[in-house]
Amino acid sequence: MNTFLKMLITSMATVVSLQAYAQEKINLSIATGGTGGVYYPLGGGMANIFSKTIPGMSATAEVTGGSVDNMRLIGSGKPYIALTQADAAKDAVSGEGKFKDGKIPVRALMMLYTNLMQAVTVDGTGINTINDLKGKRVSTGSPGSATEVFAFRVLEAAGLDPRKDIKSERLGASESVNAIKDKKIDAFFFVAGLPTAAITDLASTPGVKIKFLDSSHLLPAMVKKSGNIYVADVIPKATYAGMTKDNQATAVANLLVANASMSEQTAYNIVKTMFDKRADLIAVHKAATGIQMDKQKPDASPVPWHPGAVKYFKEKGLKF
Repeated sequence: MNTFLKMLITSMATVVSLQAYAQEKINLSIATGGTGGVYYPLGGGMANIFSKTIPGMSATAEVTGGSVDNMRLIGSGKPYIALTQADAAKDAVSGEGKFKDGKIPVRALMMLYTNLMQAVTVDGTGINTINDLKGKRVSTGSPGSATEVFAFRVLEAAGLDPRKDIKSERLGASESVNAIKDKKIDAFFFVAGLPTAAITDLASTPGVKIKFLDSSHLLPAMVKKSGNIYVADVIPKATYAGMTKDNQATAVANLLVANASMSEQTAYNIVKTMFDKRADLIAVHKAATGIQMDKQKPDASPVPWHPGAVKYFKEKGLKF
């Protein structure tokens, strides 16, 4: 066999191999959150886009308890990607907080939009500040959610013991809204992008005047204890019906993550598609406007970056 023929056969084999790699078959599950938040509708939009756009991929969105549950699903080793808050991801990869039973090999695919702490009550409860929650019936988020992690840190920063100083309920967004309408709770925490469907429903309920509790003044204490993953932000008064002023809130970044074992090509395809189809995601939920290339920085993520994501960002001229 002459040298030219050998080179031709090798080249053809390489092309076939690369094509097979690019079109690897994968049934992907997207771990989201409850139906009343932002993760679920956005995850549903992602699943639809991935299934139509990425060769060999069939994707579905799953309802979950939220970020903490999502990190455990990532740790299962099954083909998952997940939306998660930065605080839950950080705890998962370091084996802290709710993950003291073991570290999870979480890898960042991309930074998403920002989640804001929405501390919600209504007129008639006598609650005007976080400290006024003492002795009240308060939902701190569903089990398995990062809302619960965040809410506990807000309460602790205010000098309250979330296990002793409030009458705690553990409800998701929709359940919290129903409970406050029925006067079964006095307030609730929910962390999500804006607007949150369940809170929009509450704000639009006849006879209900919604009220948001400021938390940005608690940021120094939160950062001192948990690090600079939390920042100050604002919920504009135009976000929900009945708001009379901007809410001075705290916030945390959202990430899209995968297990470290995900192939480089699959991770690359997912990140590329997220940016290529960004306009389609914004049509699903306007929180997706927060998906921006300038947020993708080596030090932006509290967990290591996936090599597939790094490959895409380098192609776009980012310094990774």
